[in-house]
Amino acid sequence: MADGDLRDNPAAREGRGGRNGRDAEGMAGATGEVDDAQESDAARRRRRAQFLRELHEAKQLRDRVQPRRARAARMRQQMRMRTFRW
Repeated sequence: MADGDLRDNPAAREGRGGRNGRDAEGMAGATGEVDDAQESDAARRRRRAQFLRELHEAKQLRDRVQPRRARAARMRQQMRMRTFRW
């Protein structure tokens, strides 16, 4: 579902938990869908891991394609680490 659909359809927005987390907790407890909540949490972690893998891959690709920018970024990072105080 696109973000525009959520803006146009308030019912779709309510299905995502409403405005606060208490509504979502009450709905999950009342219907006995705790297993679904745990599965969605696991699915969220899988999506996050996939996103982070793709992000890392994209950064590596950018470093290979733009070596000058990558070298400058490494130098800036080294300077930050040198000037960091414990």
